[in-house]
Amino acid sequence: MARLTRRDGKTLFAAWLGYLMDGFDFVLITLVLTEVADAFELSTVTAATLVSAAFISRWFGGLAIGAVGDRYGRKPAMILSILLYSVGSLACGLSWGYWSMFAARLLLGLGMAGEYSASATYVIESWPAAARNRASALLISGYAVGAIIAGQVYRFVVPAWGWRAMFILGVVPIALALWMRRGLKESHDWEQARATAAAGTETASAANRPGTRRDFVTILYRGRRAPLNHALTVAVGLGLFLLFTERAGGFAWPLALLAAVGFVLFAAQFARGRTPMMVMLMVTVFCAFLYSWPIQALLPTYLKKDLDFSPGTVSDMLFFAGFGNVAGCVLVGFLGDRWGTRRTYVASLCVSMLFVLPVFAMDRGQTVWLALLLFFQQMFAQGISGLLPKLIGGYFGTTERAAGLGFTYNVGSLGGAVAPVLGASLAGGHSLGPSLAWLTFSLTLVVIVLIAVDAPLRMQRLVRADVPVAAVEPPPPASGRAVPPHPRRRGSRRDGGKNLAEHD
Repeated sequence: MARLTRRDGKTLFAAWLGYLMDGFDFVLITLVLTEVADAFELSTVTAATLVSAAFISRWFGGLAIGAVGDRYGRKPAMILSILLYSVGSLACGLSWGYWSMFAARLLLGLGMAGEYSASATYVIESWPAAARNRASALLISGYAVGAIIAGQVYRFVVPAWGWRAMFILGVVPIALALWMRRGLKESHDWEQARATAAAGTETASAANRPGTRRDFVTILYRGRRAPLNHALTVAVGLGLFLLFTERAGGFAWPLALLAAVGFVLFAAQFARGRTPMMVMLMVTVFCAFLYSWPIQALLPTYLKKDLDFSPGTVSDMLFFAGFGNVAGCVLVGFLGDRWGTRRTYVASLCVSMLFVLPVFAMDRGQTVWLALLLFFQQMFAQGISGLLPKLIGGYFGTTERAAGLGFTYNVGSLGGAVAPVLGASLAGGHSLGPSLAWLTFSLTLVVIVLIAVDAPLRMQRLVRADVPVAAVEPPPPASGRAVPPHPRRRGSRRDGGKNLAEHD
């Protein structure tokens, strides 16, 4: 068992507070979606695009703020991200129509993307190697706690002051998170990597040689390919905008293909020989969002419209769902350090499938059973997302981890943009329950298979077996905090460089 220090606790708490505010601000739109739809006279499908809007901008936020984290440090990136999404939340409260709120949600998405990549990377790199699954999961639990608080605030604030007050309240606690982060030191791994590079001794790969920039902004927007990448960035952004504002017309599939090709080209310039791994990692995260976000985004709408619950009962149901999420994060964090990241992930998702269909078989008179089922479904299905930062970050080295994790995760998070629109569209104006149930059930099965077979590593071996997945050094242990390698852990070059990630 790794020994934790007071600094470890302070590090986690400061980042966790940011995640709590992140969760509070981000889920507000799902709580007040019906009120916003009524105020702006929107259909359920059009209103669902306001949930999707924050995901449209996340890929660029992960790219840009991840680059800030890799070049200037994790701490400045964390502060920048929390400022962005707090301004976005305030702008949502002041919006006067669909388009103004859509723009505010885009800004909030930029900040949330940076929060995920910067804070997750910071905490994982600051904690002892043997406890990093725990650090990852405990950090993500902050998002669930924020969602719980938002649900409880909703029941009192919206009936009394209206939906706008929810967004304005979301800005108030930001000062505490900023104050906590102001006194933080940089992560140990980032400081050590910078010192090693400055000394000219880091020779594990070209990515780590002194003077070589491996952040996304430098790679994409400087040099001879910069004009093409600028044009491609605009094209991808415009394509996503048209897709998720229902303005694609008959060009939905070509625009989706354009965005996919753009993301692959961006990834190829960053990952080079490890492009197959990075692309499959994005696909895995995309499917993970597709299984989780139909419920995350549309559960409040389902409870209010299909089951005709009052705001107070909706808050109670969301409390049990959120509390299950928090309990799951804590549980999988400890199990991940004991059993391994992938084993824990697969086992948790398998258990979650037992609860998906029963959740949507309950009627409005079975509130106790519904609360219990939501608790356990979210515990095993959503709580496991606490291991995603550790899982994804393990494929990238220190000098490129924030950008690699941020871009990969936030491109994959477009599944969260597709999910609410797809769920509402499949319902076709009828009950949301069946479409949410089958979307969640089927996509969970897909994610189980992808993670169980280690699809990113298998794809890398299939396409470029000569290039290891982890082409840089494993995270350097801090003095007195390292643990001996597990005798069953494979880390040789012959095994595809699995020394960096925990693929046991």
